[in-house]
Amino acid sequence: MTMLWWCICGALAVAAFWYYRKYNELYRAADGMLEQVLSEERIEISGLEEGRLSALAAKCLRVQEKLNLEIGRAQEEKEQVKQLISDMSHQLKTPLANVLLYVEMLCRQELPEGRRQDFLEKLRRQTEKIDWLTASLFKMVKLEQGVISFREENADICAAVRMAVFAVYEKAEKKEIAIEAEGLRETMLWHNPEWTAEILVNLLENAVKYSPPHSKIKIGLQRYETYSRILVTDQGIGVRRDEQSLVFQRFYRGKEVRAREGAGIGLYLSRLIAEQEKGYLTVEPAPGGGSCFSLFLQNCKNPAPAL
Repeated sequence: MTMLWWCICGALAVAAFWYYRKYNELYRAADGMLEQVLSEERIEISGLEEGRLSALAAKCLRVQEKLNLEIGRAQEEKEQVKQLISDMSHQLKTPLANVLLYVEMLCRQELPEGRRQDFLEKLRRQTEKIDWLTASLFKMVKLEQGVISFREENADICAAVRMAVFAVYEKAEKKEIAIEAEGLRETMLWHNPEWTAEILVNLLENAVKYSPPHSKIKIGLQRYETYSRILVTDQGIGVRRDEQSLVFQRFYRGKEVRAREGAGIGLYLSRLIAEQEKGYLTVEPAPGGGSCFSLFLQNCKNPAPAL
């Protein structure tokens, strides 16, 4: 009986020692894998045998990959914020300097009333430009990060065209530029009318800015099987062929327009909005001179059947 007792105790001691070593090895392996996660070293699981350690290593690897993904996103957002600050500093430098200059001139007591009104008007225009720049830059970052939620619907494109034409009508009238519609009719497309109007405002404002006085801007519509094409054609300076793939890039300004006022934001914002609406933008030379910008939007979608 005593011998049996000692045999049992010995077996238990051996088992306890074996389990101690086994789980001690598991602890050291887990500690090593956590250290690899913290030091951003990749966990290798190919040489491990099937079992708890292999399963633990696979989960640690998934945790590591997820952490690396989140770190990458955080770094990307950090770079975007840095870029935004840099862009804002660059874009706002000139109008802010002009504002300070005009304020300094307005503070002079001997300034004639006529010149005072002139500087007040210039000050107003510069403050409006600063407001537009800051709003556009923040909108651009939100669109890039996917923060803005788009709610597309089957809506008549004519509503967006009317909003856009109304927004630029005064600028066109000052240059005696006529805006004409060709083949534009009630057409249901899959889009967000307010955001689509913003695209068309940018296209029309560019057309007015770079077109000569007494010219025409035409807005047209062409239907295809899947998409519809909204055309904005002007008689302006046009876009060089080697720049047609570049004008929708961030802050890009063509060689012909760099000496003119502008920030290179409008077409880039338009491209981002069009992509959110599952559409796209193109530009090509217009017949007889000028540019033809085209916005492609999906034709209306059939509503889901009621359950």
